[in-house]
Amino acid sequence: MANPISLPLQEKIPRKNTLQRALHLIILSLLFSLLIYRFRSLRNHGTTWFIALLCESWFTFTWVLVVNIKWGPVEFKTYPGRLSNRVHELPPVDLFVTTADAVLEPPIITVNTVLSLLALDYPANKLACYVSDDGGSPLTFYSLLESINFAKLWVPFCKKYNVKVRAPFQYFSDQEPLIFGGISSDFREEWKKLKNEYDKLQQKIEEATKHCHPYHLNDMFDDFSKIERGNHSSIVKILWENKDNFPEGLPHLVYVSREKRPKHAHHYKAGAMNVLTRVSGVMTNAPFMLNVDCDMYANNPQVVLHAMCLLLESNHKGEEYAFVQYPQFFYGCLPGDPFGNHLIVIQEYLMRGMAGIQGPLYGGTGCFHRRKVIYGESPVQPKNTRSNVNGKSIEMTLKSKFGYSAELVVSVANLLSGKNKKMLRPSDISSSVKAAIEVADCSYESNTDWGTNVGWVFGNRRHSHRTRDTQKGLAHSLSRTEPTCISRVSKKAFLVPASLFTIYNLYTLLEYLRCGLPVRAWWNNQRMARIISSTAWLFGVLSAVLKLLRLSETVFELTRKDQNNQDDDADIDPGRFTFDDSPIFVPGTALVLVHISALGWTLLRAVRNSGFTSRSGLGEIICSAWVVLSLLPFAKGLFRRGKYGIPYSTIFKSKILVGLFIYFCISVSRN
Repeated sequence: MANPISLPLQEKIPRKNTLQRALHLIILSLLFSLLIYRFRSLRNHGTTWFIALLCESWFTFTWVLVVNIKWGPVEFKTYPGRLSNRVHELPPVDLFVTTADAVLEPPIITVNTVLSLLALDYPANKLACYVSDDGGSPLTFYSLLESINFAKLWVPFCKKYNVKVRAPFQYFSDQEPLIFGGISSDFREEWKKLKNEYDKLQQKIEEATKHCHPYHLNDMFDDFSKIERGNHSSIVKILWENKDNFPEGLPHLVYVSREKRPKHAHHYKAGAMNVLTRVSGVMTNAPFMLNVDCDMYANNPQVVLHAMCLLLESNHKGEEYAFVQYPQFFYGCLPGDPFGNHLIVIQEYLMRGMAGIQGPLYGGTGCFHRRKVIYGESPVQPKNTRSNVNGKSIEMTLKSKFGYSAELVVSVANLLSGKNKKMLRPSDISSSVKAAIEVADCSYESNTDWGTNVGWVFGNRRHSHRTRDTQKGLAHSLSRTEPTCISRVSKKAFLVPASLFTIYNLYTLLEYLRCGLPVRAWWNNQRMARIISSTAWLFGVLSAVLKLLRLSETVFELTRKDQNNQDDDADIDPGRFTFDDSPIFVPGTALVLVHISALGWTLLRAVRNSGFTSRSGLGEIICSAWVVLSLLPFAKGLFRRGKYGIPYSTIFKSKILVGLFIYFCISVSRN
């Protein structure tokens, strides 16, 4: 029998899909056939055909990339149970939770995320949870402080009964634990007790939200007494400290609100993540870090063990993984995915395909990072090339790179040299609070490599991610839905794009059906791909261009995060689009007006000519009808009022764009 210690912790299993590959080859052959036909016709049809050729060439290029990504998908199978015999190998892990606005991101949501992390199946003395509150909200701090007493009951309960979902709001929303047969009376009593305690916690937070609770009278809130949003000193407070270093206790819980001043750029989430990296570096200095958004709770209590199977196994193979990215799954989803944001098919096919090439993209949340990589060291760098940190010149080099904090420089040196692997998890983190406040200073990163070569890069990573999304969106919008790509062709030539259109949609539909999703979900996602490409991604391009030209700065805006409320008005359809006077709705409205006008003009001409003729342009009719069908929420918004209707100001701006477009088309046709 094999030694449990020598058994592999993970396997990389290739996935084979003959039908998918066959469809890939058919679509590619049709795309290249269409390009060849377009190229031969280019010399005789002028500017319009040239634009169409460029658009279709770009779509072909992006599809080739998609095929390359999806060609060899893999699935990672991990064996966390085998780590039970290797507990001594389990490294410390620092857990980061980020929030920025107590109004848009209600504290009860952050509390649930934190509680799910504190209850993970991992030695508590090897975990430390840091909550970054970029809003500096006393309400968020109060909510976390109150959650500690509940956590002392919740964590033992979860581990005693092996609770699968350890975010209380999600767990208690399911009444099934009380109706299953064979459940002991002890469990029922404890369940009711925990449910009652959670209800009390919710009530306290709700009362504090309404300013009914005098939390400002507590001495722990002195730092919040004169706080101004966007203008305050650093606040680092230890909410719970595992002083006895108990594996079965509660992990460290630390509240962090970095210093903000109006004249210092704070770089949004990237800046907050770098502060958490430095604060945790001087307090616990774990070799691995997990970052999650405040509304992304851990839905698997063994999530750290699964990640360690990959990270530790890669250590033994000499090819260390830089990070492990978990897919995002969403709770409280609307049936049919009306807004196309569940990302199930993308995660199943595209992300697994990326894993087969080199690895997935960093998703911004749900990711385990190797700290030395965040510090700028390559995960495959040979150990014998690491810097010797004993000399004074090396110390000065580290200070110029990581900042003037002596405590941080020592922790960085220990981590990069491997010394911290032999160190016990620090239990007395209260002695590091002063150093933590220092590295959370808003001017700490000045004249250092933070934000460029160290930590989360300011602007570049997220900018490149948005650019990729925008390019993908433009590929969709310019390929067959934009009116500039529509041109009159013969019936035989129309067979190639028609076949391509049909096979492509059948291929994408097959992906959704194999994921167990309904046809409605497929259509909603196809529809949203065109809506997003003509709205959000278009503005992403404009924002990127303005940023490159240094005419504007990228602005990071929070989205409202709410828990489901079953008492909401049942008459309101949550799947309907709502509109306002934002300019982001102008392009979509203009597209709908253009294609509705084109269809109306074609029908009017057909009536006048007593039927369709060869000049009617069957391809144009089908494409325009498809665009209107894809942008149907905008078409409906033209005839609705209130928040479900498009404002008159947006319609007026769209009509101006339509007029300019028609003028351009007439000018091109005359020339």
